[in-house]
Formats: sequence, C-alpha cells, structure tokens
Amino acid sequence: MGKTIAEKILAKAAGVEVANAGDILWVNVDKAMMDDILGPRVEIAEKMKLIKDEVWDKDKVVIISDHYTPPASIKQAEIVKFTREWAKTHKIDNYYEFVGPCHQIMAENGHVRPGTVVLGTDSHTCMGGALGAFASGVGSTEMLGILLTGKTWLKVPETIKVEWKGQLQNGVMAKDMSLKTIGTIGHAGATYKAVEYVGDTIESLIMDERMAITNMAVEMGAKAGIIPPDAKTIEYLKGIGVTEGYTFYSSDNDANYCQVLNFDSSKLKPVVACPNEVDNVTEIENVAGTKIHQAYIGSCTGGRYNDLEAAASILKGKKVKNGVRLLVAPASQEVYKKASRDGILSVLADAGAVIMAPSCGLCVGVHSGLLADEEVCISSSNRNFIGRMGSSKSGIYLGSPMSVAASAITGGITDPREFI
Repeated sequence: MGKTIAEKILAKAAGVEVANAGDILWVNVDKAMMDDILGPRVEIAEKMKLIKDEVWDKDKVVIISDHYTPPASIKQAEIVKFTREWAKTHKIDNYYEFVGPCHQIMAENGHVRPGTVVLGTDSHTCMGGALGAFASGVGSTEMLGILLTGKTWLKVPETIKVEWKGQLQNGVMAKDMSLKTIGTIGHAGATYKAVEYVGDTIESLIMDERMAITNMAVEMGAKAGIIPPDAKTIEYLKGIGVTEGYTFYSSDNDANYCQVLNFDSSKLKPVVACPNEVDNVTEIENVAGTKIHQAYIGSCTGGRYNDLEAAASILKGKKVKNGVRLLVAPASQEVYKKASRDGILSVLADAGAVIMAPSCGLCVGVHSGLLADEEVCISSSNRNFIGRMGSSKSGIYLGSPMSVAASAITGGITDPREFI
C-alpha cells in the first residue's frame, strides 16, 4: 500500500522506514515556533528553570510577538517585554516583533520548508502545509518538551483527500474554496486528520492563495493541511532566498485515504461563513444585503499581497459606504512595504480604508477595532466565534477579501462579482 505525504514526512522525522496512520512516533522537530500569547510566559519559562534552562537548538527555535503588538494595554506591553527579554536571555536570534502574524513571518523568513516538521503554539501553524511541510499547532506543555529535547510524539494522522478541479470564476478566491471545504466537512469532521488538497485548481494557485487554504484546515479540526510542493513552491522559496534544505514529498497513487472529496471549481460561487461557526457556510447571495458596520481585510488568512491587490481592484475609484469602517492590516511588514510601493495601499486609503499595523490584534479580538454590541463585521480572517472580535453580542461573517471590499462599498454583504 502506498503512503501519503503526511506518512512520509513523519516517517523521515522519526527515522523509521515506514509509518502508517495510527502509529505513534517520536519525531524530530525541524522548527519550533512560539508567539507572545502562548509562548514563554505560559508555564514554559518557570518550568524550564526547574528542569534545565537551556534550549536544545537555538537555531531551530523561532519566537514572534504578534498578538499583542502594538500593545494596547500595560499588561500586553509587559507580556511582549517578557517575551523579548526571554528570547534575548536564551540567545534566540530568530526573534521578531511588530512585523506581522507569526505564520506569515515563518514562511517569509524561510523557517517553513517542504518535507519538514514545524510545530508552533498557535493553531493556525498548519498554514505551513502550503509549502509541503507537516505543520501543526501544539500546546505550551508540549512545546516545553520540544524546547528541551527537540522531539515530541505524534500520532500519524489519517488523510482526507480534497480535490478541486476546474477554473474559478472571476470574483471567486481561495478563501471561498477553503470555506466551501469547511462547510462540507464540518468543524469537527477532520479532527486529528491531515487534509491534502490536490487538483488542477490547487496547482494553478499562487502561494498567497495556497496559504489561505491550508491556514484554515484547523477549522475542520485537522492536525495538518498539506498541498503537494511543485514548481511554484520552488519559485516562492527562491524568492525568499531558500534554495536548499528541503525535500519534496508527494502521496503515492495507491495511498490510503480515509475520505475523498471532489469539487468543481467552475461551479463555486462566493461564499461566507455566517455567525457563529466557521462551518456555517452559505453562498453569499443568500445573505446579500445584511447590514454591516465594519469590514476587515487582514490577518494570517486574508492580508497577503494578493488579498490587498484583489480588494483594491474592487475599491479603486469607489468609496466606503458612509457609516462603515473598513480596516486593513497587511499580513506582514514586507507585504505592507510592497503594497505601499505598488500604490495598493493608496487605492485602499483613497477609498476610505484605515491602514493598520501588521498584527493579529483584531482577528483575535485583543485590540485595533473591536466590535460593540449588535455590530456586524465581514472579515477575511479565519474565525467568527461568539465574542471573537469584541462583544459577545456582535456578529462576524467570514468571506474573501473581494467580498469584504464589495460589502464595504454597499454597506451590506455583497457578491463581489457585482463590481467586476
């Protein structure tokens, strides 16, 4: 029986010849990532002092302060300060702050590579699967063990194969594909499974769009989301200066999948996830006109260059509806600079958008645009749980950056194809 990408990567990481779904393996970790919100401050710092206050390999540890940056309170500032000082004390050179959400920073700086195991203290670490890595979120207790030993145990997951074929309509983005997949599988339908995305539609997507898909694999409960690496992966890696230190894996033709789903991309319409579950997905036309108070384009899911460019194509020459707030947070400082150089940020600002710092802030509901009671937001981010962006009496719809931009113009949830 053939093997899946997940089985192959974990077999290599464990130093065994063959790994099967269900096996429990003791694996070597290639990169360990911590953020400020679930990093050293959460039991790790104190317990390391009690055991052995040394990191197993400083070059393989990355720390990124992104959730509480820029700090909106003294408590947040103290957490960022603690994280910064802990990284300095432990001589972690791979420390970043104020430059954007951790998953984007990990990818941009070459910390995620095909065929590697990347584990981080954030559930959306699975975004790294867009580059053909086995990337997954872990808890702080697991991360403590990783920091000390460079190893952890993982159960080899079963794999769901999700195949997308055909050409997307104008106005339809990878975010729509991701939401459609989640709506079909359900919020717990892929619990502790790997989701492998294949098909000619996936192959046609640029890396920005691939990342939007694997980022949200966890919204189905998945342990990992993986896209087979290809020539576009090589092109992306070369663009960030990575030409070695990785291995391409692909699933065998006779690999065993626990489930196979097939989608026709040409029939996909723009969709949204309605409050208060990511799998509460419907075609955008079914909720068209729903009044919004805020529109958000940003986060590690929907704030990359391609997202901002797509939103600008809708907003160019138009204005945000009076009474609606359009907030834009580029996914990283590099994305911010490129979009600025190319005039994209000017297009968005001219339309009435507020351009914010690259940060997790609003997506995770800790600063930079929280919602009041009864307010409604349409967002290109990844979660719409109760109270996710502020008041527990607010509502969040998730859509593509183009859908968010179109809705900001009309003041109600709007199909972006109306502006194409």
